[in-house]
Amino acid sequence: MKTQTAAVDVPVERFDAVIVGAGMVGTALAGLLANAGMQVALVESKAEPLSLSAFGDHSPAPRVSALTPVSQRLLTHLKAWPAIAATRITPYHYMQVWDAEGSGNIHFSADEAGAPVLGHIVENDVTLAALNEQILTLPTVSTFFGVGIDALQSSACGRWLVLKDGRQLNTPLLIAADGARSTLRELAGISVAEESMQQDAVVTTVKCEKSHGGTARQAFIAGRPLAFLPLTVNGDDRYCSIVWSTTPEHANQLTALSSDELGCALSDALDHRLGNVHAVDAAYRFPLVQRHAAHYVLPNFALVGDAAHSIHPLAGQGVNLGFMDAAVLAEEVIRAWQRGAPWGALTTLSRYERRRRFDNSAMLGLMKGFKVLFGSQLPVLMLARNMGMSGMNQLVPLKRLVMRQATGERGRLPQSCR
Repeated sequence: MKTQTAAVDVPVERFDAVIVGAGMVGTALAGLLANAGMQVALVESKAEPLSLSAFGDHSPAPRVSALTPVSQRLLTHLKAWPAIAATRITPYHYMQVWDAEGSGNIHFSADEAGAPVLGHIVENDVTLAALNEQILTLPTVSTFFGVGIDALQSSACGRWLVLKDGRQLNTPLLIAADGARSTLRELAGISVAEESMQQDAVVTTVKCEKSHGGTARQAFIAGRPLAFLPLTVNGDDRYCSIVWSTTPEHANQLTALSSDELGCALSDALDHRLGNVHAVDAAYRFPLVQRHAAHYVLPNFALVGDAAHSIHPLAGQGVNLGFMDAAVLAEEVIRAWQRGAPWGALTTLSRYERRRRFDNSAMLGLMKGFKVLFGSQLPVLMLARNMGMSGMNQLVPLKRLVMRQATGERGRLPQSCR
């Protein structure tokens, strides 16, 4: 790993690709490109990368993801999965979804999907630290941590990135992986369609009286989806990560509760299916906003992950969509680079956008549709959703199709995810 330090009159540095944002998606993309032999710069405003040595016996971090088997294959390809598995993961084999306002319910199992697991619940910090371990040590990756972006310029040679400490990076391909409020996207002049979901997500970690049994649970309570995602800590399978998407007023009430009060509220909301619940961490909240960029690419420029699209956490698909962005973009760029074609050209990058935009748009639309369907108190919609859920529960072939979609097995997968 070549970590740059500030200096006076540093000459312009050139890279085959520059990625801004060293989160899970940006770091994975850096690894895919660097493993092919490309010289990659990774720029991140945070002061230093996460390390797996930071994870001991403490409680899990509040932000987790439900990694699909397809994302698992990508992380295995990047050699990060063994470190993730050795640190802390929780496979889930079952999923239960029900409408607390009616009788509708549906159950999914890995056996019905013909898969060993439906997915794994993993702390985001664990995934990122494992990626850092594998990727930031590559000789073809240069890191620029603890520095922000000052300006973005274009030229016949590609893109020039001016850092706040005065250093300049030149590249034929600049990639924004800097999150939903992407500074780089704004500097590039790409507009974004933004829609508030009129909900906040409340997240915390709890310990339950009963084992989670390797089951992810989700209840729709008056249009407020509550997820209990299974966690196993030091062999104890009574932990869960909580994501409750609810009104800002209710979120404010929840985060003001004591640990005991919050545990009681969660126990009641889940109908005590896991017995008494005790909160082992503070409750955090953040507003839910769906965003979708007007386009993903410009000449010598591309968006990936949350910089291109941010989604309601209902199905836990956010980082999985981002990983797929990274895998598809890398595949198209590496193919052009290896045959000597201009890998930052719009013709190359447009193939990435064509392959990813429909899938991302479909998932954004699906999440919005779920919110409307389950948020409605109209009797006709309540009847329709309850009949639909209960009916699907009896149709194994249809359930298997839905599960294949949910596990990421859709469309033409890039080679790194097969």
